[in-house]
Amino acid sequence: MDALADDFKNKAAINNNGALEESCKTAAADTPDKKSKTKATAQGGEAQVEKNGDAEAEGDDDEDDEEEEANGAPTATASKKKKKKKNNKKKKKTQTEPPTIPLSVLFPSKIYPEGEICQYKDDNLWRTTDEEKRALEKKNFDDYNDARRAAEVHRQVRKYARKNIKPGMTMTEICEMIENGTRTLVEANGFDSGIAFPTGCSLNHCAAHYTPNAGDKIVLQYGDVCKIDFGVHVNGRIIDSAFTMTFDPVYDNLLAAVKDATNTGIAAAGIDVRLGDIGAEIQEVMESYEVEIGGKTYQVKPIRNLTGHSIERYKIHGTKAVPIVNNGDPTKMEEGDYFAIETFGSTGRGIVRYDMETSHYGRAFDVPKIPIRLPRAKTLFETINREFGTLPFCRRYLDRLGEEKYLLALKSLCDSGHVEGYPPLVDVKGSYTAQYEHTFVLKPTCKEVLSRGDDY
Repeated sequence: MDALADDFKNKAAINNNGALEESCKTAAADTPDKKSKTKATAQGGEAQVEKNGDAEAEGDDDEDDEEEEANGAPTATASKKKKKKKNNKKKKKTQTEPPTIPLSVLFPSKIYPEGEICQYKDDNLWRTTDEEKRALEKKNFDDYNDARRAAEVHRQVRKYARKNIKPGMTMTEICEMIENGTRTLVEANGFDSGIAFPTGCSLNHCAAHYTPNAGDKIVLQYGDVCKIDFGVHVNGRIIDSAFTMTFDPVYDNLLAAVKDATNTGIAAAGIDVRLGDIGAEIQEVMESYEVEIGGKTYQVKPIRNLTGHSIERYKIHGTKAVPIVNNGDPTKMEEGDYFAIETFGSTGRGIVRYDMETSHYGRAFDVPKIPIRLPRAKTLFETINREFGTLPFCRRYLDRLGEEKYLLALKSLCDSGHVEGYPPLVDVKGSYTAQYEHTFVLKPTCKEVLSRGDDY
Protein backbone atom coordinates (compact mmCIF):
# COMPACT_ATOMS: atom_id res chain seq x y z
CA MET A 1 0.00 0.00 0.00
CA ASP A 2 2.95 2.40 0.75
CA ALA A 3 4.42 1.76 -2.67
CA LEU A 4 1.05 2.56 -4.24
CA ALA A 5 0.82 5.87 -2.34
CA ASP A 6 4.36 6.88 -3.46
CA ASP A 7 3.40 6.10 -7.02
CA PHE A 8 0.41 8.41 -6.77
CA LYS A 9 2.62 11.21 -5.34
CA ASN A 10 5.15 10.93 -8.16
CA LYS A 11 2.42 11.05 -10.76
CA ALA A 12 0.92 14.06 -9.04
CA ALA A 13 4.28 15.88 -9.18
CA ILE A 14 4.69 15.29 -12.91
CA ASN A 15 1.04 15.88 -13.91
CA ASN A 16 -0.03 18.97 -12.04
CA ASN A 17 -3.59 19.37 -13.29
CA GLY A 18 -6.85 19.18 -11.37
CA ALA A 19 -8.12 16.07 -13.05
CA LEU A 20 -5.05 14.14 -11.98
CA GLU A 21 -5.37 15.29 -8.39
CA GLU A 22 -9.01 14.27 -8.40
CA SER A 23 -8.04 10.82 -9.71
CA CYS A 24 -5.45 10.43 -6.97
CA LYS A 25 -8.05 11.34 -4.35
CA THR A 26 -10.40 8.76 -5.82
CA ALA A 27 -7.68 6.09 -5.77
CA ALA A 28 -6.74 6.98 -2.20
CA ALA A 29 -10.38 6.71 -1.16
CA ASP A 30 -10.47 3.23 -2.68
CA THR A 31 -7.34 2.13 -0.81
CA PRO A 32 -8.99 1.14 2.54
CA ASP A 33 -11.38 -1.19 0.71
CA LYS A 34 -8.52 -2.79 -1.18
CA LYS A 35 -6.59 -3.12 2.06
CA SER A 36 -9.48 -4.86 3.80
CA LYS A 37 -9.89 -7.15 0.80
CA THR A 38 -6.22 -7.99 0.94
CA LYS A 39 -6.48 -8.73 4.64
CA ALA A 40 -9.51 -10.94 4.11
CA THR A 41 -7.69 -12.79 1.36
CA ALA A 42 -4.70 -13.42 3.60
CA GLN A 43 -6.90 -14.67 6.44
CA GLY A 44 -9.36 -16.76 4.42
CA GLY A 45 -8.39 -20.41 3.98
CA GLU A 46 -10.14 -20.62 0.62
CA ALA A 47 -8.20 -17.70 -0.86
CA GLN A 48 -4.90 -19.35 0.01
CA VAL A 49 -5.67 -22.33 -2.19
CA GLU A 50 -6.56 -20.25 -5.29
CA LYS A 51 -4.39 -20.89 -8.31
CA ASN A 52 -1.55 -18.42 -8.81
CA GLY A 53 -2.66 -17.80 -12.36
CA ASP A 54 -6.09 -16.62 -11.25
CA ALA A 55 -4.63 -14.41 -8.54
CA GLU A 56 -2.18 -12.80 -10.95
CA ALA A 57 -4.93 -12.24 -13.51
CA GLU A 58 -7.06 -10.45 -10.94
CA GLY A 59 -4.04 -8.38 -9.88
CA ASP A 60 -3.43 -7.29 -13.48
CA ASP A 61 -7.07 -6.24 -13.82
CA ASP A 62 -6.82 -4.09 -10.68
CA GLU A 63 -3.65 -2.37 -11.93
CA ASP A 64 -5.31 -1.62 -15.28
CA ASP A 65 -8.27 -0.02 -13.51
CA GLU A 66 -5.95 2.16 -11.40
CA GLU A 67 -4.01 3.32 -14.46
CA GLU A 68 -7.25 4.28 -16.19
CA GLU A 69 -8.37 6.26 -13.16
CA ALA A 70 -4.94 7.95 -12.85
CA ASN A 71 -5.01 9.05 -16.51
CA GLY A 72 -8.41 10.59 -16.12
CA ALA A 73 -10.22 7.98 -18.17
CA PRO A 74 -13.98 7.69 -17.52
CA THR A 75 -14.56 5.04 -14.90
CA ALA A 76 -18.37 4.87 -14.69
CA THR A 77 -17.93 3.25 -11.26
CA ALA A 78 -21.61 3.30 -10.37
CA SER A 79 -22.65 1.43 -13.49
CA LYS A 80 -19.67 -0.88 -13.58
CA LYS A 81 -20.59 -4.49 -12.84
CA LYS A 82 -18.87 -5.92 -9.84
CA LYS A 83 -16.56 -8.75 -10.71
CA LYS A 84 -17.67 -12.01 -9.26
CA LYS A 85 -15.08 -13.72 -7.17
CA LYS A 86 -14.02 -16.98 -8.66
CA ASN A 87 -14.71 -19.90 -6.38
CA ASN A 88 -12.13 -22.55 -7.14
CA LYS A 89 -13.00 -24.67 -4.13
CA LYS A 90 -13.72 -28.18 -5.35
CA LYS A 91 -17.11 -29.54 -4.44
CA LYS A 92 -16.98 -32.75 -2.44
CA LYS A 93 -18.24 -35.65 -4.50
CA THR A 94 -21.27 -37.48 -3.24
CA GLN A 95 -22.37 -41.04 -3.92
CA THR A 96 -24.74 -41.75 -6.78
CA GLU A 97 -27.91 -43.86 -6.74
CA PRO A 98 -27.33 -46.69 -7.38
CA PRO A 99 -23.83 -46.43 -5.87
CA THR A 100 -21.23 -46.31 -8.66
CA ILE A 101 -18.39 -44.11 -7.37
CA PRO A 102 -15.51 -46.09 -5.81
CA LEU A 103 -14.72 -45.13 -2.24
CA SER A 104 -11.15 -44.16 -3.13
CA VAL A 105 -12.59 -41.40 -5.34
CA LEU A 106 -14.87 -40.10 -2.59
CA PHE A 107 -11.95 -40.15 -0.13
CA PRO A 108 -8.87 -39.16 -2.19
CA SER A 109 -6.77 -38.92 0.99
CA LYS A 110 -7.36 -42.68 1.45
CA ILE A 111 -8.20 -41.98 5.09
CA TYR A 112 -11.61 -43.44 5.86
CA PRO A 113 -14.16 -42.48 8.53
CA GLU A 114 -13.92 -43.89 12.03
CA GLY A 115 -16.78 -45.92 13.42
CA GLU A 116 -18.45 -45.28 16.78
CA ILE A 117 -15.79 -44.74 19.45
CA CYS A 118 -16.65 -46.17 22.88
CA GLN A 119 -14.33 -45.39 25.77
CA TYR A 120 -13.34 -48.16 28.13
CA LYS A 121 -14.54 -47.93 31.70
CA ASP A 122 -13.84 -49.25 35.19
CA ASP A 123 -10.62 -51.33 35.28
CA ASN A 124 -9.74 -50.43 31.69
CA LEU A 125 -10.23 -46.68 32.00
CA TRP A 126 -6.45 -46.15 32.29
CA ARG A 127 -6.02 -47.28 28.70
CA THR A 128 -7.57 -44.09 27.34
CA THR A 129 -4.55 -41.92 28.19
CA ASP A 130 -1.74 -44.46 28.42
CA GLU A 131 1.08 -43.35 26.08
CA GLU A 132 2.24 -46.88 25.31
CA LYS A 133 -1.27 -47.90 24.25
CA ARG A 134 -1.62 -44.75 22.13
CA ALA A 135 1.64 -45.58 20.36
CA LEU A 136 0.50 -49.13 19.69
CA GLU A 137 -2.74 -47.81 18.23
CA LYS A 138 -0.85 -45.53 15.84
CA LYS A 139 1.27 -48.48 14.77
CA ASN A 140 -1.87 -50.41 13.80
CA PHE A 141 -3.42 -47.52 11.86
CA ASP A 142 -3.23 -49.22 8.43
CA ASP A 143 -5.11 -52.24 9.74
CA TYR A 144 -7.86 -50.05 11.21
CA ASN A 145 -8.02 -48.00 8.03
CA ASP A 146 -8.60 -51.14 5.94
CA ALA A 147 -11.48 -52.10 8.22
CA ARG A 148 -12.91 -48.56 8.08
CA ARG A 149 -12.81 -48.60 4.30
CA ALA A 150 -14.75 -51.88 4.25
CA ALA A 151 -17.20 -50.49 6.82
CA GLU A 152 -17.86 -47.32 4.80
CA VAL A 153 -18.56 -49.43 1.72
CA HIS A 154 -21.04 -51.44 3.81
CA ARG A 155 -22.77 -48.27 5.05
CA GLN A 156 -23.16 -46.76 1.58
CA VAL A 157 -24.33 -49.97 -0.08
CA ARG A 158 -26.85 -50.79 2.65
CA LYS A 159 -28.17 -47.22 2.61
CA TYR A 160 -29.17 -47.72 -1.01
CA ALA A 161 -30.42 -51.26 -0.38
CA ARG A 162 -32.62 -50.28 2.58
CA LYS A 163 -34.15 -47.52 0.49
CA ASN A 164 -34.81 -49.64 -2.60
CA ILE A 165 -35.63 -53.19 -1.46
CA LYS A 166 -39.37 -53.55 -1.97
CA PRO A 167 -41.96 -56.35 -2.08
CA GLY A 168 -42.19 -57.83 -5.57
CA MET A 169 -38.42 -58.08 -6.07
CA THR A 170 -36.88 -61.50 -6.48
CA MET A 171 -34.28 -62.55 -3.95
CA THR A 172 -31.74 -62.77 -6.77
CA GLU A 173 -32.39 -59.13 -7.73
CA ILE A 174 -31.88 -58.07 -4.11
CA CYS A 175 -28.59 -59.94 -3.76
CA GLU A 176 -27.22 -58.73 -7.08
CA MET A 177 -28.09 -55.13 -6.17
CA ILE A 178 -26.04 -55.42 -2.99
CA GLU A 179 -23.17 -57.40 -4.51
CA ASN A 180 -22.76 -55.19 -7.57
CA GLY A 181 -22.67 -52.11 -5.36
CA THR A 182 -20.12 -53.71 -3.06
CA ARG A 183 -17.83 -54.77 -5.89
CA THR A 184 -17.92 -51.29 -7.42
CA LEU A 185 -17.37 -49.25 -4.25
CA VAL A 186 -14.62 -51.44 -2.81
CA GLU A 187 -13.00 -51.86 -6.26
CA ALA A 188 -13.06 -55.64 -5.98
CA ASN A 189 -9.64 -57.06 -6.72
CA GLY A 190 -9.16 -60.64 -5.59
CA PHE A 191 -7.68 -60.94 -2.14
CA ASP A 192 -6.94 -57.20 -1.94
CA SER A 193 -10.59 -56.19 -1.65
CA GLY A 194 -14.05 -57.51 -2.39
CA ILE A 195 -17.08 -59.38 -1.10
CA ALA A 196 -16.35 -61.22 2.15
CA PHE A 197 -19.10 -63.84 1.94
CA PRO A 198 -22.39 -64.48 0.07
CA THR A 199 -25.25 -62.07 0.68
CA GLY A 200 -27.78 -63.65 3.03
CA CYS A 201 -31.44 -62.77 2.52
CA SER A 202 -33.09 -65.36 4.76
CA LEU A 203 -36.88 -65.15 5.06
CA ASN A 204 -39.26 -65.63 7.97
CA HIS A 205 -38.50 -68.89 9.86
CA CYS A 206 -35.16 -69.21 8.03
CA ALA A 207 -32.68 -67.36 10.24
CA ALA A 208 -29.43 -67.54 8.27
CA HIS A 209 -27.33 -68.94 5.39
CA TYR A 210 -29.87 -68.61 2.60
CA THR A 211 -28.93 -66.96 -0.66
CA PRO A 212 -30.62 -67.84 -3.96
CA ASN A 213 -29.06 -70.39 -6.29
CA ALA A 214 -29.48 -70.14 -10.05
CA GLY A 215 -33.11 -70.52 -11.05
CA ASP A 216 -34.48 -69.44 -7.66
CA LYS A 217 -37.83 -67.68 -8.27
CA ILE A 218 -38.71 -66.64 -4.69
CA VAL A 219 -40.22 -63.15 -4.56
CA LEU A 220 -40.20 -60.87 -1.51
CA GLN A 221 -43.71 -60.41 -0.06
CA TYR A 222 -45.23 -57.62 2.04
CA GLY A 223 -45.62 -59.93 5.05
CA ASP A 224 -42.03 -61.28 4.97
CA VAL A 225 -39.31 -60.75 7.55
CA CYS A 226 -36.05 -60.57 5.57
CA LYS A 227 -32.57 -60.70 7.13
CA ILE A 228 -29.95 -58.96 4.97
CA ASP A 229 -26.48 -60.13 5.98
CA PHE A 230 -23.51 -59.17 3.79
CA GLY A 231 -19.80 -58.64 4.23
CA VAL A 232 -16.99 -56.55 2.75
CA HIS A 233 -13.26 -57.11 3.08
CA VAL A 234 -10.14 -55.04 2.44
CA ASN A 235 -6.85 -56.94 2.61
CA GLY A 236 -8.69 -59.72 4.42
CA ARG A 237 -10.02 -57.43 7.14
CA ILE A 238 -13.71 -58.34 7.18
CA ILE A 239 -16.74 -56.25 8.10
CA ASP A 240 -19.72 -58.45 8.94
CA SER A 241 -22.96 -56.56 9.53
CA ALA A 242 -26.66 -57.41 9.18
CA PHE A 243 -30.10 -55.87 9.54
CA THR A 244 -33.72 -56.98 9.16
CA MET A 245 -36.27 -55.53 6.74
CA THR A 246 -40.04 -55.68 7.20
CA PHE A 247 -42.90 -53.81 5.59
CA ASP A 248 -45.73 -54.72 7.96
CA PRO A 249 -45.51 -52.77 11.27
CA VAL A 250 -46.79 -55.84 13.14
CA TYR A 251 -43.16 -57.00 13.38
CA ASP A 252 -41.81 -53.76 14.85
CA ASN A 253 -41.41 -55.14 18.37
CA LEU A 254 -39.56 -58.20 17.09
CA LEU A 255 -37.04 -55.97 15.34
CA ALA A 256 -36.78 -53.66 18.36
CA ALA A 257 -36.00 -56.62 20.62
CA VAL A 258 -33.16 -57.90 18.44
CA LYS A 259 -31.68 -54.47 17.79
CA ASP A 260 -31.72 -53.70 21.52
CA ALA A 261 -30.12 -57.06 22.30
CA THR A 262 -27.34 -56.48 19.76
CA ASN A 263 -26.60 -53.01 21.13
CA THR A 264 -26.59 -54.43 24.67
CA GLY A 265 -24.01 -57.03 23.65
CA ILE A 266 -21.81 -54.39 22.02
CA ALA A 267 -22.04 -52.16 25.10
CA ALA A 268 -21.11 -55.08 27.39
CA ALA A 269 -18.12 -56.16 25.28
CA GLY A 270 -14.61 -55.14 26.26
CA ILE A 271 -11.13 -56.32 27.11
CA ASP A 272 -11.17 -59.10 29.75
CA VAL A 273 -14.98 -59.42 29.61
CA ARG A 274 -16.20 -63.03 29.76
CA LEU A 275 -18.20 -64.21 26.75
CA GLY A 276 -20.82 -65.93 28.92
CA ASP A 277 -21.52 -62.68 30.76
CA ILE A 278 -22.23 -60.93 27.45
CA GLY A 279 -24.62 -63.73 26.51
CA ALA A 280 -26.46 -63.34 29.81
CA GLU A 281 -27.07 -59.62 29.21
CA ILE A 282 -28.23 -60.24 25.64
CA GLN A 283 -30.68 -62.92 26.77
CA GLU A 284 -32.15 -60.76 29.52
CA VAL A 285 -32.87 -57.90 27.14
CA MET A 286 -34.21 -60.08 24.32
CA GLU A 287 -36.65 -61.95 26.53
CA SER A 288 -38.05 -58.73 27.98
CA TYR A 289 -39.87 -58.11 24.67
CA GLU A 290 -43.17 -59.47 23.39
CA VAL A 291 -44.69 -59.25 19.95
CA GLU A 292 -48.31 -59.72 18.90
CA ILE A 293 -48.84 -61.34 15.50
CA GLY A 294 -52.22 -62.49 14.23
CA GLY A 295 -53.88 -61.88 17.58
CA LYS A 296 -51.37 -64.09 19.41
CA THR A 297 -48.66 -62.81 21.76
CA TYR A 298 -45.15 -64.29 21.60
CA GLN A 299 -42.20 -63.75 23.90
CA VAL A 300 -39.16 -63.01 21.76
CA LYS A 301 -36.64 -65.83 22.26
CA PRO A 302 -32.92 -65.70 21.50
CA ILE A 303 -31.91 -68.49 19.13
CA ARG A 304 -29.63 -70.29 21.54
CA ASN A 305 -27.59 -72.31 19.03
CA LEU A 306 -26.57 -69.26 16.97
CA THR A 307 -23.74 -67.03 18.17
CA GLY A 308 -21.61 -64.05 17.36
CA HIS A 309 -17.95 -64.71 16.66
CA SER A 310 -14.44 -63.37 16.54
CA ILE A 311 -13.12 -62.45 13.07
CA GLU A 312 -9.61 -63.13 11.83
CA ARG A 313 -7.93 -62.01 8.64
CA TYR A 314 -9.55 -63.84 5.72
CA LYS A 315 -11.46 -65.97 8.24
CA ILE A 316 -15.03 -64.95 8.99
CA HIS A 317 -15.46 -67.26 11.98
CA GLY A 318 -12.55 -67.07 14.40
CA THR A 319 -11.88 -69.23 17.42
CA LYS A 320 -14.18 -67.41 19.88
CA ALA A 321 -17.99 -67.60 19.89
CA VAL A 322 -20.15 -64.91 21.52
CA PRO A 323 -23.31 -66.60 22.88
CA ILE A 324 -26.67 -64.86 22.97
CA VAL A 325 -27.78 -66.78 26.05
CA ASN A 326 -26.12 -67.32 29.41
CA ASN A 327 -23.98 -70.39 28.78
CA GLY A 328 -21.35 -69.68 31.43
CA ASP A 329 -18.44 -69.50 28.95
CA PRO A 330 -15.46 -68.09 30.91
CA THR A 331 -13.43 -67.22 27.78
CA LYS A 332 -12.36 -63.57 27.80
CA MET A 333 -12.19 -60.99 25.05
CA GLU A 334 -8.68 -59.65 24.49
CA GLU A 335 -6.98 -56.52 23.24
CA GLY A 336 -6.74 -56.52 19.45
CA ASP A 337 -9.71 -58.87 18.94
CA TYR A 338 -12.20 -58.19 16.15
CA PHE A 339 -15.71 -59.42 16.92
CA ALA A 340 -19.11 -59.59 15.25
CA ILE A 341 -21.89 -59.36 17.80
CA GLU A 342 -24.97 -60.77 16.10
CA THR A 343 -28.19 -61.65 17.82
CA PHE A 344 -31.20 -63.57 16.50
CA GLY A 345 -34.69 -63.36 17.97
CA SER A 346 -37.51 -65.77 17.17
CA THR A 347 -41.22 -66.28 17.78
CA GLY A 348 -40.63 -70.03 17.44
CA ARG A 349 -38.68 -72.50 19.58
CA GLY A 350 -35.47 -70.48 19.63
CA ILE A 351 -33.45 -73.37 18.16
CA VAL A 352 -32.47 -73.78 14.50
CA ARG A 353 -31.68 -76.82 12.38
CA TYR A 354 -30.41 -77.44 8.83
CA ASP A 355 -32.99 -77.44 6.05
CA MET A 356 -33.48 -76.44 2.39
CA GLU A 357 -30.96 -76.46 -0.45
CA THR A 358 -27.37 -75.51 0.37
CA SER A 359 -26.04 -72.35 -1.23
CA HIS A 360 -23.16 -71.26 1.07
CA TYR A 361 -19.77 -72.97 0.90
CA GLY A 362 -16.24 -72.31 2.08
CA ARG A 363 -12.82 -73.86 1.61
CA ALA A 364 -11.60 -75.53 4.77
CA PHE A 365 -9.17 -73.27 6.62
CA ASP A 366 -6.93 -76.25 7.29
CA VAL A 367 -7.05 -78.26 4.07
CA PRO A 368 -6.86 -82.03 4.71
CA LYS A 369 -3.87 -83.88 3.27
CA ILE A 370 -6.11 -86.16 1.29
CA PRO A 371 -5.49 -86.23 -2.48
CA ILE A 372 -8.37 -85.15 -4.71
CA ARG A 373 -8.85 -88.03 -7.13
CA LEU A 374 -11.73 -86.79 -9.29
CA PRO A 375 -10.22 -84.61 -12.10
CA ARG A 376 -13.25 -82.28 -12.25
CA ALA A 377 -13.15 -81.86 -8.47
CA LYS A 378 -9.45 -81.05 -8.68
CA THR A 379 -9.94 -78.27 -11.25
CA LEU A 380 -12.90 -76.90 -9.29
CA PHE A 381 -10.84 -76.80 -6.11
CA GLU A 382 -8.11 -74.90 -7.96
CA THR A 383 -10.72 -72.33 -8.99
CA ILE A 384 -12.04 -72.05 -5.43
CA ASN A 385 -8.56 -71.69 -4.01
CA ARG A 386 -7.56 -69.07 -6.59
CA GLU A 387 -10.73 -66.98 -6.49
CA PHE A 388 -11.90 -67.20 -2.87
CA GLY A 389 -9.18 -68.73 -0.69
CA THR A 390 -10.73 -69.15 2.75
CA LEU A 391 -13.50 -66.62 2.10
CA PRO A 392 -16.98 -68.20 1.80
CA PHE A 393 -18.67 -68.33 -1.60
CA CYS A 394 -21.96 -69.48 -3.13
CA ARG A 395 -23.02 -71.28 -6.27
CA ARG A 396 -23.95 -68.01 -7.98
CA TYR A 397 -20.32 -66.91 -7.66
CA LEU A 398 -19.16 -70.09 -9.41
CA ASP A 399 -21.73 -69.46 -12.15
CA ARG A 400 -20.39 -65.93 -12.54
CA LEU A 401 -16.89 -67.33 -13.10
CA GLY A 402 -18.20 -69.50 -15.91
CA GLU A 403 -18.08 -72.82 -14.04
CA GLU A 404 -20.52 -75.39 -15.41
CA LYS A 405 -21.72 -78.83 -14.33
CA TYR A 406 -19.85 -78.62 -11.06
CA LEU A 407 -22.39 -79.98 -8.54
CA LEU A 408 -20.96 -83.50 -8.45
CA ALA A 409 -17.42 -82.15 -8.09
CA LEU A 410 -18.54 -79.76 -5.34
CA LYS A 411 -20.20 -82.59 -3.45
CA SER A 412 -17.01 -84.64 -3.78
CA LEU A 413 -14.97 -81.79 -2.27
CA CYS A 414 -17.43 -81.51 0.62
CA ASP A 415 -17.25 -85.26 1.22
CA SER A 416 -13.44 -85.18 1.31
CA GLY A 417 -13.38 -82.22 3.72
CA HIS A 418 -11.67 -79.79 1.34
CA VAL A 419 -14.82 -77.65 1.22
CA GLU A 420 -17.52 -77.17 3.84
CA GLY A 421 -21.19 -76.64 3.03
CA TYR A 422 -23.33 -74.35 5.18
CA PRO A 423 -27.03 -75.23 4.68
CA PRO A 424 -29.76 -72.73 5.64
CA LEU A 425 -30.65 -72.62 9.35
CA VAL A 426 -34.37 -72.66 10.16
CA ASP A 427 -36.69 -72.51 13.17
CA VAL A 428 -40.16 -74.08 13.06
CA LYS A 429 -42.33 -73.23 10.06
CA GLY A 430 -44.73 -70.39 10.70
CA SER A 431 -42.34 -68.62 13.07
CA TYR A 432 -40.51 -65.36 12.38
CA THR A 433 -36.85 -64.59 13.03
CA ALA A 434 -34.91 -61.32 13.02
CA GLN A 435 -31.20 -60.44 13.09
CA TYR A 436 -28.96 -57.43 13.75
CA GLU A 437 -25.16 -57.47 13.70
CA HIS A 438 -22.15 -55.18 13.99
CA THR A 439 -18.39 -55.60 13.78
CA PHE A 440 -16.11 -53.90 16.32
CA VAL A 441 -12.46 -53.97 17.32
CA LEU A 442 -11.01 -53.80 20.84
CA LYS A 443 -8.25 -51.26 20.23
CA PRO A 444 -5.58 -50.57 22.89
CA THR A 445 -7.23 -47.32 24.03
CA CYS A 446 -10.91 -47.72 23.08
CA LYS A 447 -13.55 -49.90 21.46
CA GLU A 448 -14.50 -48.92 17.91
CA VAL A 449 -17.82 -50.14 16.46
CA LEU A 450 -16.63 -50.09 12.86
CA SER A 451 -19.91 -50.79 11.05
CA ARG A 452 -22.09 -48.43 13.08
CA GLY A 453 -24.18 -46.05 10.95
CA ASP A 454 -27.05 -43.61 11.19
CA ASP A 455 -29.48 -46.42 10.35
CA TYR A 456 -28.61 -48.91 13.09
